[in-house]
This record gives sequence, C-alpha cells and structure tokens, in this order.
Amino acid sequence: MNNPLQLSTEEMRALGHQVVDMLIDHFEHLPDKPVTRKASRPALEEKLREPLPEQGNRAGDVLQQLQQHVFSNIMHVDHPRFFAFVPSPGNFVSAMADALASGFNVFAGTWMEASGPTEIELVTIDWLRQLCGLPDVAGGLFVSGGSVANLTALATARHVKLRDNIQHAIVYYSDQTHSSIERGLHILGFASTQIRRLPSDEGFRLIVSDVQRAIASDRAAGHVPFCIIANAGTTNTGAVDPLRALADLCRTEGLWLHADGAYGIASILSDKGRSLLSGLEHVDSLSLDPHKWLFQPYEIGCVLVRDSRWLRETFHILPEYLKDIASSEEEVNFCDYGIQLTRGFRALKLWMSLKIFGLEAFRAAVAYGIALAEQAEAILRQAPCWEVVTPVQMGIITFRYILAGKSSTHVDIINQQLVEAMIADGFAMVSSTTLRGHTVLRLCTINPRTSESDLRETLQRLEDYGNKLSSSYDRL
Repeated sequence: MNNPLQLSTEEMRALGHQVVDMLIDHFEHLPDKPVTRKASRPALEEKLREPLPEQGNRAGDVLQQLQQHVFSNIMHVDHPRFFAFVPSPGNFVSAMADALASGFNVFAGTWMEASGPTEIELVTIDWLRQLCGLPDVAGGLFVSGGSVANLTALATARHVKLRDNIQHAIVYYSDQTHSSIERGLHILGFASTQIRRLPSDEGFRLIVSDVQRAIASDRAAGHVPFCIIANAGTTNTGAVDPLRALADLCRTEGLWLHADGAYGIASILSDKGRSLLSGLEHVDSLSLDPHKWLFQPYEIGCVLVRDSRWLRETFHILPEYLKDIASSEEEVNFCDYGIQLTRGFRALKLWMSLKIFGLEAFRAAVAYGIALAEQAEAILRQAPCWEVVTPVQMGIITFRYILAGKSSTHVDIINQQLVEAMIADGFAMVSSTTLRGHTVLRLCTINPRTSESDLRETLQRLEDYGNKLSSSYDRL
C-alpha cells in the first residue's frame, strides 16, 4: 500500500526548493517590506476560513496562500527598522537548522531516543555556562523562552531551598521585573502577599538596602525570606540590578539569587555588557533567551542553575511506562531536568550558527547593537524636541517628545500618538512604556541588519510626526 502522506522524491525536492526560495526572498527583501501589517479579522476570515479539506491541494497553491494572506500579515520582528519590545533578528543558518530538527523529527527528551542531539544540547548549554562564568558543575537546558526558563528556575529554588513548603516564604524583586516572574510565582502557588515588589532607584535598579530591611522585617514577622530575583537587563530600560551586592546579601541571609537575563545576559559577549553584569557568576540560577540577542528564531530560551543536580532533584519522576529509559549516570535524559517530556531539538540552531559563524561574529553583532543605541542617544540629544529619559543601557534607550508649555498629560498623549503614527506608517516600529508614571518612547537596537541610515530615518520620521502633532495641539 502506498503511503497516502508521502510525497514523491520529485515533489519533495520541488517543495523544498520553493520553501527555501521563499525564505531567501524574505531575508533578501526584508528591508523593503513594511515593518508591520495587520489585517482585520473579517478580512482574514474571508480569505482563510474554509471547510476542512477532504481532498488535497497543490503544494504550490498552499504556499501561495501563505505568502499572500499569512506571512504578509505579520509584524516583522527581524526587520532592520523594528526597534520595539525586544527584536528577534534570527539568521538563515538557524532557520535551516530548525528545518532539519523538524524533518528528522527529533524527540530530545531522553538519551535512548536522542543520544546525539542530547550531547549537542549538553555541549551548547556548557558553552553558555562558560560565557556566564558559572562553575563546572552548573548546567541547564533549553526551553521555549524566558517565561518557562524563569518558571523552571523558580520551581528549582522552591524545591532546593524550601523543600516545596511555601507557606511562609517571601520573594523579593523590583518594580521593573518582567511580568513572567509574577506569573511563574502564581503558577507555583505563591500568593500576592508573599511577593515584595520593591521600588527601584533613579536608575531603575533594585536597592540593596531596601531588600535588606524588608528581609529583616519579614523575619521578625515570622516569615521565611527565600529568594531574590535580580534583573540582568530589564525590558523597560536595560537596567541591571547590583548583582554582586545582591549575591553577598543572599550568601549572608541564606537566600536563593535568580537573575532574569532573558534579554540582557547575551551582552556579556561585549566588554560593556561584561562590566555591567559583574557578579553574574555568583547567582544560583539565571534565564536567557537566545531568540533575542543571540539572533536565533523563536523558540529557544535557556535556564542555567549553579548545580545541574538541582534540576534533576526537582523534576525527576519515573513512571512505569518510562522504565526503559532509566540510564547510567553518564546518560542524560533532559525530560528529568524540566517540565517537558516531549521536547524538540532546540539546541541545534544555536549550535549550528555558532559553529558556522563563530563566536567572534556574535560578539561583533552584540557590540554593534550597543553602538547603535549610543548613536541614537547622540542624535536625540542634538535635537531640542527630544528628552532622553534613560541613557543607553544594553542597547536600549528611552526618550520622549516634549512640548513647551504643555501639561505632562498632553506630553504623554502625544508620545503615545507617535507610536500609533509609526504603526500606521509601516516604515519602522517603536514601542512605548511607562516610567515613573509617564509615557516614554523606547528603542531596542539589537538587530545586526540595522544600518545607520535605518536609525537616522526612523528618528527623523518620529520627529516629523511629533512636529505635526505639536502643531495640531497649538491650534487647540
């Protein structure tokens, strides 16, 4: 019997060539596309809603439908003029690696089913461990992204420090900490009353003395302080909490120190990033996202812990249907180190791109992203209509358009309208955030495809829109 789900050799080769051509066209012509394009739900329903197909369609027709109505209606987070949120620049080698991992259908949960891929993950994780300065016994695994990395680290902290008894436990972090931390803590059973969200300083960093006082107060009240979460490059401003001082405090008080570096830790490849991240080597756990500043396509996050045995102690469960995978010590089953049993070969894309491009290329790309942000700051400081709110930190700068004689409320409104104008324009994408109660604009410049002219033209267009909006306010 012929396999009804099998293409012929010629059909597979033709489809493969078409897909690769689509990807090459995407990479080559990305700067010419609008950064974002969003269709309405009714429009997409009209184009894509259809009965479940009983008979198959030509592959070329399906690809054409994808090209016209699906991939044409996305925000290109890899676009050279995408400066919003945190870009995911990606690269062609890693895209091909994902195709290989999917094509070989690797189950990367156990050594028995994927000894080769498991060894690649062990090697790649160890490369990241070395970059972060953690000891030889440290280890980790690849997960979907920073949210699951943070959740995995916090679950490990809960088990190692509390033996999962969280009744009186208290966690400390700043008001700049990513929302995934709070979500993860709630998933793990922590109530809002067990979370101390402390005000940050003028540089949006956690204040060590405030944490120290909060710990003393909680101990006096009969609580159990157990974990401090430090930011290693916040999403808002790129701020880095005082890692070394927090590590000293955790050592003195017997607390776990987790560093959320989903965005910022990759900057350790640069001299400036390494200086900012001084003390990272002392944390108990950390998260980082290679699909951000290590230029990988989604999804690949990473969690590292100071002693890899902690992960297995936290997550290892051996049901009867998995008894055949019970292995010797040198065989690693990553399903025992995290949440997933079924897991893909995420390590391949980072391993392949590091092998093909080399660390030197990654180091240069990270340094270039920081330099672009510094250039943006210099441009902004030369124009009287802009106020730099936070100077460059780890490739992020925040700023706002100012209107003389107008209230803070009017200034907040016009800055939000600038984001909306840029989205409608499609030339570039910037995002806003709120700092100290006010709306500010924010650029994240980590894409190595971004040119100096991309940056200058984006800032000029922002200024032009600001001037138009300002003129309309003057007429009110």
